[in-house]
Amino acid sequence: MTNVRIYPAQGKWVVRANGAVIGESTTALEVIQRELPFVIYFPRADIASVVLDQSDRPLFCDDRGEGIHYHVSSPEGLIENAGHEVTKPTPEAEALRDHIAFDAGKVTVERV
Repeated sequence: MTNVRIYPAQGKWVVRANGAVIGESTTALEVIQRELPFVIYFPRADIASVVLDQSDRPLFCDDRGEGIHYHVSSPEGLIENAGHEVTKPTPEAEALRDHIAFDAGKVTVERV
């Protein structure tokens, strides 16, 4: 049994950093990993890349693979390690390549 399930996210999703929209997508992915709450992954092309600043913090997950974290610039300042990208996905998470997820405790991710 796989520990990562990936589905097309229904509807239109936005991500906001301190109120400023930094991305929106109708082709986002919904990821369910084990018993954790679902996470929305946005196609990289749907995120304003100018607000992303690569962090020194690496990402490693047995289920999803390896990647990087991003700080996010907002009108209120830098939000540290608010996003991540799986750059070397496991075979079961290959669909996450070129997608970015955000920490819902640091930014707002919502369906509109």
